[in-house]
Amino acid sequence: MTLERKIPVAVLGATGQVGQRFLTLLADHPWFTVAAITASERSTGRRYGDTVRWSMTTPIPPSVRDLMLAPTAPDAVRGCRVAFSALDSSAAGPAEVAFAEAGFLVVSNAKNHRMDPDVPLVVPEVNPGHLALAAEQSYGTAGARGVILTNPNCSTIGLVSALAPLEAAFGLEQVHAVTLQAVSGAGIPGVPSLLAIDNIVPFIPDEEDKLEVEPHKILGTLENGAIRPHPVRTSAACNRVPVIDGHTLCLSVKLRDQPDLDAVRAAWEAFRGEPQHLGLPSAPARPIVVLDGDDAPQPRLHRDLGAGMTTSIGRLRPCPLLGIRFVVLSHNTVRGAAGGALLLGELAAAKGMVPGVAAEDVIGPRAGSAT
Repeated sequence: MTLERKIPVAVLGATGQVGQRFLTLLADHPWFTVAAITASERSTGRRYGDTVRWSMTTPIPPSVRDLMLAPTAPDAVRGCRVAFSALDSSAAGPAEVAFAEAGFLVVSNAKNHRMDPDVPLVVPEVNPGHLALAAEQSYGTAGARGVILTNPNCSTIGLVSALAPLEAAFGLEQVHAVTLQAVSGAGIPGVPSLLAIDNIVPFIPDEEDKLEVEPHKILGTLENGAIRPHPVRTSAACNRVPVIDGHTLCLSVKLRDQPDLDAVRAAWEAFRGEPQHLGLPSAPARPIVVLDGDDAPQPRLHRDLGAGMTTSIGRLRPCPLLGIRFVVLSHNTVRGAAGGALLLGELAAAKGMVPGVAAEDVIGPRAGSAT
């Protein structure tokens, strides 16, 4: 790290579940410092510590407790270069465009721009090369170009993290996915207790569509300034379960080749991505951990591996229909939301995408190189 001063960032939608997670992860970050936080009109002008309904297991970071909540507008957070968006999808679309037009690097956790043709949808270990797609964007002016980058759906991240090594090694054809998704994925206040306790809700709005569509873009190839979608066929069924954090996916997968189980396991265990090669601050040393035993992974035991950034995989076994089957666990508010977006922001900074900050100033001369 060679920056003389940290990069000032804004967190948009700082009072919600994902916004709180952003602030927790950004506390004492080596590259970024939270200089501004925003909220809806009913909360602006108020002290953060007096306003937020804090739900994290650690206290509010002292560095943000006394910050005043600003309106979600570029003029209200002047001096910041990066906007981490934890906005609800009902407000995120036009707000993120406004920030990009004002010259910000916008890293969004919302769904609004994920499928825009010129917006990268990135899991940093899986498809870092898709950041080049941002060159097709035309936000802002010549002197203040802005960019929108997006983080996938919280379950999609665990899904493609497990699938990407298999696609690279054996070719990927079909996926059947059943998700068991934690209540924290519904945000605050989330699922009413009388619906969540002693229950499973076999429907989450829009989730199945996201799992079936987003992998086409993430696993696709960038050709001539556009993404050629991956042809994988995916069927998803999504369920809300009474777990606080951690989305579990039960997957059956058909591969083009027919590797034995040892080869599949070896592909996962060898998997590393550009964040690991660059040593990005939020990158786990091992993006995938394969667990032994018939009863792993489990949310309570394994969601916090790699500080919540590691994807856990277990129960690898033959599938009589598609070939192989296994269970995936990913922390939905860390890797699947704020942590994944923060890692994407770090990768963008290492690529020289932060206005006024050269890649070499962040991580040295190798930051702009491809891997």
